[in-house]
Amino acid sequence: MPPTLASLVHHSALKLTVRAGEDRLDVPVRWAHVSELADPVPYMEGGELLLITALQLDAEDPEAMHRYVKRLVGAGVVGLGFAVGVNYDHVPEALVGAARQEGLPLLEVPRRTPFLAISKAVSAAIAAEQYRAVTAGFAAQRELTRRTLTDGPEGLLGALAAQVDGWAALYDASGAVVAAAPEWAGRRAARLTADVQRLRERPAPASSVVGGGGNPENTEHAENTDRVELHSLGTSRRPRSALAVGTAAAPGTAERYAVHSAVALLTLTTERSRSLHEAGLRIDAAVLRMLLAGEPDHARTVAGDLYGGLLDAPFRMIVAESGAARNRAATAAPAPGDPVTYAGGDPLGTLDTLGTLGALAEVAESAAARSGEAVLVVPDGERLVVLATDGGAAVAACVEHAAALEAARPAAEPRAGGDEESLVVGLSAPSGPIAAATAYKQAQQALSVARRRGRVCVEHEHVAAGSVLPLLADDAVRAFADGLLRALRDHDATGRGDLVASVRAWLSRHGQWDAAAADLGVHRHTLRYRMRRVEEILGRSLDDPDVRMELWLALKATAPE
Repeated sequence: MPPTLASLVHHSALKLTVRAGEDRLDVPVRWAHVSELADPVPYMEGGELLLITALQLDAEDPEAMHRYVKRLVGAGVVGLGFAVGVNYDHVPEALVGAARQEGLPLLEVPRRTPFLAISKAVSAAIAAEQYRAVTAGFAAQRELTRRTLTDGPEGLLGALAAQVDGWAALYDASGAVVAAAPEWAGRRAARLTADVQRLRERPAPASSVVGGGGNPENTEHAENTDRVELHSLGTSRRPRSALAVGTAAAPGTAERYAVHSAVALLTLTTERSRSLHEAGLRIDAAVLRMLLAGEPDHARTVAGDLYGGLLDAPFRMIVAESGAARNRAATAAPAPGDPVTYAGGDPLGTLDTLGTLGALAEVAESAAARSGEAVLVVPDGERLVVLATDGGAAVAACVEHAAALEAARPAAEPRAGGDEESLVVGLSAPSGPIAAATAYKQAQQALSVARRRGRVCVEHEHVAAGSVLPLLADDAVRAFADGLLRALRDHDATGRGDLVASVRAWLSRHGQWDAAAADLGVHRHTLRYRMRRVEEILGRSLDDPDVRMELWLALKATAPE
């Protein structure tokens, strides 16, 4: 404990006597200060024991003493030491009365006790308290390190909660609670998810205080009287996790050492080094290449126990693409045998830079971690490849994330939006290791369909359930259609017939002359003549089913919406 007025009174060498404020001696003393100024308040910071001989004071004037003591109390002075036998043989009653009226502890200092002895006693007590705090902090560091090595982050949280006499919680990148100690703290920590998410938007390292009066503008957690400190964890630009520490009051020096040690240890345990992380990504990429090359046994050998039973159970393949890739016309899919390529870049840095893909990766990894699943996440330039257990939490989280993005997209946004921050996701059907290349191809096909339909996410099983016509909404298809029909439209523009409408009616009636002619309101011979003219202009026979198909798709692609 820091020195208090009571500890100074009980100091046998000082021989101090209490003359007023007996019930307020437990207040801490920050320093002992000597001042004979009539008004020392401008030089006070609060928490001082002021030592005087009343050299420039009329200590026997009740009104003057009341003004003097009142100003000291207003400045935060915690006690007044009056030396007797110097200017006054005893403490004047006017000063005693003023001190009692204002509730200021008044200590009588005997002549044989120099002020320097009191200052030394206070200084020694403060130094001893600081030494105890530092020693306790180092002990806390050792205990936290031991618990981290033996029990992991959960053990560290338990030790930290005991050190600060409060609670502690660890959050993942999404703001969800990963672990908490004591056990009852989980629900309390879950209320801070929004605060953790706001902290994550700030560059690391970052911290904030919520609850307990730490942030008077924050009323969201008014029902919680705890003072909670939030600290970001990690060394990357965007924090990957956070630590919450709840206490009844602001932590002292020893507790602060414990909190800082916990932040450092959790950063070490939750953030792998840059080189180690890159090595892990290369292993992930190598395993994926082997799967797509039809070598599941080799993939299992390389993976070892890294992915648990992921490579033996039915899984889904997810391929995601950012808007930046589409805007740079980087839509050509990699070859199935080698989908993941590195050109000396930093795969992890790519995800950190491309927020949409990085967010999806975090969603998949966080959901897998919470459910105890294994997941394979491989950044591929401006694409992301995810291999996750079919029916598992990671797949569900990715689908929900895509659905939330689509629901939040403005209705006026173009169907195939090219926003740099947009996301398009393709999801394969359930598959096994031997058919990984097929699953990858399915995910690419679903991605292409999602892009053309203006959707955020499309599952391969749902591709056949839709119509092929939305796939025609492509500039290349429209250009082909316009080129195929241009000669017929030029003919119609001269007023010599209505060939385009005749082709549409004839094709819609499956080549039935009478029905098509009736739709057009012309004689069937007229329609036969028009269709011969179409063949002459196009130089192609309408008996060819490919020609009929191309004409019909061209008409649909250029039809007004």
